[in-house]
Amino acid sequence: MQAPQSKEEKQLETSLDDLLQRVRELKQGISSFIYKLENDYQNISWPNMMEHFGVLSSGLSTTKRLLKAEKMPLLRNYVLFPILLSPDRDPHLEKLTEGRVLAFNHEVVPDYLRTKPEPEVEEKVQLLSVKASSITPEVAQKQLTALNKITSNILDIINASSDEWDKDSNQKNVVPSTSSPQDTLTLISAITKGSKLRRPDPTSMQQCPPMGPTQQQQMQQQQQLQPQKPMPVVGRVPSTIKTNIKAAATSHPYQRP
Repeated sequence: MQAPQSKEEKQLETSLDDLLQRVRELKQGISSFIYKLENDYQNISWPNMMEHFGVLSSGLSTTKRLLKAEKMPLLRNYVLFPILLSPDRDPHLEKLTEGRVLAFNHEVVPDYLRTKPEPEVEEKVQLLSVKASSITPEVAQKQLTALNKITSNILDIINASSDEWDKDSNQKNVVPSTSSPQDTLTLISAITKGSKLRRPDPTSMQQCPPMGPTQQQQMQQQQQLQPQKPMPVVGRVPSTIKTNIKAAATSHPYQRP
């Protein structure tokens, strides 16, 4: 017959059940996220990634609030120690740990029941703590100012390089122009409407003064006396090259007697 549980034991059992339920939900969320990353990574977008991270962050925050609640007893005041160690395989332990721990032996106990970091890690942490405590506040402030300055310079360089890369990529994507739209429109308007074509000189279009009958007769006589020149063919420019055409009566050097 079991002894009746005290109020503190009941509170501890209830708090541990709530904590285990929160941890299971968090573990399930992490497992589903890992599964999507491994099997459905092609269909995952950036908003979906941020949504999954938000769910995981909310689960961690809920677990932290549960640990800091007033009803949650201080777990650091309780000691967990192994009652029995066995090198044999334990099916019940395997089921509880979902196949992660097959046996509760001397090999896994130091890792799963460790309350402090490993000796090598603890030694490095102590060295860093001693080095940090030996620095005066003035030196620490100077180092912090120098670090902020270096970080700002690196950010400026990255932003400037990003702007240049974006500009270069935009210029590469632009197709170079091989024609002028304005010239094309001018040519089309000249062909279809005759705009901006060369017009005859207005001085040549001035009307001549009226001539009397005697002047007209004199002009006709002068035209009859002058040799008539052949009219140039329309569309051909008269040639300015002079040619000498020999008469057919010229003696041929190889004429027959």
